[in-house]
Amino acid sequence: MPTVISSPAKAVVLVVEDEAFVRMAAVSFLEGAGLEVLEAADADEAIQLLESRDDISLLFTDIDMPYGSMNGLRLARAVSDRWPPIAIIIVSGHRAPAAHDLPSGSKFFAKPYDESRVLSTMREMLQAA
Repeated sequence: MPTVISSPAKAVVLVVEDEAFVRMAAVSFLEGAGLEVLEAADADEAIQLLESRDDISLLFTDIDMPYGSMNGLRLARAVSDRWPPIAIIIVSGHRAPAAHDLPSGSKFFAKPYDESRVLSTMREMLQAA
């Protein structure tokens, strides 16, 4: 049973992942933890969601996305610059970026990631916001 993230208002997480089954698995475990989850298949779709909503608390993005105008690292930097209150978690199964490549305050997890560690980190990031 996943740890439930509790807060006064339900936290909204935007999951950005181009692989549908991986995205579905991420959405499932986050919803199971009590989070409201939005989905995007690429960075362009994610930016549209971010521009249309003001309740997104955390970006959870994969690095490698072959479609769209940018990869997950560029998306994370854009979100950090444009929407600084949004917490950012970056994941990848293919590369581990150097700390200086990550936006300030963001966290990186290698795939396959430990869901309980991701949720614990999310809880800390959301409570700090």
